[in-house]
Amino acid sequence: MNIGEASKSTGVSAKMIRYYERIGLISAAGRSEAGYRTYNDVDVHALQFVRRARDLGFPLDAIRQLLALWQDRSRTSQDVKRIALDTVAELRRKMAELETMARSLEHLALHCRGDERPDCPIIDDLADRAPRAGRSSLMVQAPSRDEGAVRSASALASILGEAE
Repeated sequence: MNIGEASKSTGVSAKMIRYYERIGLISAAGRSEAGYRTYNDVDVHALQFVRRARDLGFPLDAIRQLLALWQDRSRTSQDVKRIALDTVAELRRKMAELETMARSLEHLALHCRGDERPDCPIIDDLADRAPRAGRSSLMVQAPSRDEGAVRSASALASILGEAE
């Protein structure tokens, strides 16, 4: 089958199939006499494997490892489980980050009047804090020890600067 048919069969776009081949995630497709990519059942099965792994949130490096384990009949399930649990931990970390971001944005929106006036704490926060801290100044989480030390040092410098 050609790349369009492989794409339709697997739900992986032709662009992603070419990308996966380019980075060596999947084997390069065979070529027809005219130079078009051709895919057999084994290729399509590998693409379905990759698609399912992506749907479950596995990063490309983990998928590369899982593909190798899938093809290795002497693999141990503990190796597969370790990769899965590492991915679960990363997904949970990202979920916590997203939850913190949502709470912060809700907090900012709660403090925005949403009227005809130009004053807006959301814009103020984005303009004043984003480049320096990389996140909202009103993040709804406790600062790390390092962040707290930096904030304390900045506040002290500000106070000393004003006193002079």
